[in-house]
Amino acid sequence: MISETRPPWLDPEAMRFMLEDCRTWAVVGLADNPSRTAYGIASFLQQRGKRIVPVHPRAETVLGEQGYATLADIPFEVDVVDVFRRSEAAGRFADEAVAIGARGIWFQLGVTDTAAYERVAQAGVPMVMDACPKLEWSWG
Repeated sequence: MISETRPPWLDPEAMRFMLEDCRTWAVVGLADNPSRTAYGIASFLQQRGKRIVPVHPRAETVLGEQGYATLADIPFEVDVVDVFRRSEAAGRFADEAVAIGARGIWFQLGVTDTAAYERVAQAGVPMVMDACPKLEWSWG
């Protein structure tokens, strides 16, 4: 019998929790550029009833939502921090997400940092890496 083993950061239960139970998604790297993947995914999340929060150094308003320069600048609770940054730059956003009390962290397709995953797991926060919410959305 062949058994499929998934890395711990592709846990279906963590994905389900974030996609079903979490409403407010801070999208790191989201700018007002419709040709970028982050913009398309943020728009998709909005269409599915999620509130998106752009996080970008320019703090632009994107898709009708006020942007913030950093996660720490967001003046309300965030459920999920969705990271659109290169792997080598992504880990610090996982740490910042834990620091602001995010309930989950999602690194997009191609974005991985196993050391960050271990730190987040130690903090007891669910984390998904190398996955896309749009591709994982199999319900609703």
